[in-house]
Amino acid sequence: MVEKVPMTKVGADKLKEELRWRQQEERPRIIQAISEARAHGDLSENAEYHAAKEAQSYNEGRISELEDVTTRAEIVDPAKMNGDKVRFGATVKLVDEDTEEEKVYQIVGDQEADVKAGRISISSPISRALIGKEVGDSIEVNAPGGARAYEVLEILWR
Repeated sequence: MVEKVPMTKVGADKLKEELRWRQQEERPRIIQAISEARAHGDLSENAEYHAAKEAQSYNEGRISELEDVTTRAEIVDPAKMNGDKVRFGATVKLVDEDTEEEKVYQIVGDQEADVKAGRISISSPISRALIGKEVGDSIEVNAPGGARAYEVLEILWR
């Protein structure tokens, strides 16, 4: 059975756009670079040729990965969800119980996670600790810098 990959619509659209770019723009550019490098003669000492072949290998691998993930994607629209418990797609406002610093994270699929943008992977330790929690609940997360305690302040669906 094919395992579905949960993903937001925004994340799925970004992956589909990357796939399109890699197939329609990057692939022809790399093929052209290989062709030009081949024209320079001896391939055994041709750095441009080897670099272009390496880029081709990486690009084709990424295309395969994107095709696999996008075909298995299960699109979840957080704007159409609601509820009092944290689950995939929720945007959660937390406060660090030690520093009083507030953080806002959206729980998204592994392929679309970007901590700097406030999107954390469903498989991350903080997401796993948050799933099923409600406003007012506390969680403890073993982070690289040590254990951190957070309180759930708000759960948003957007």
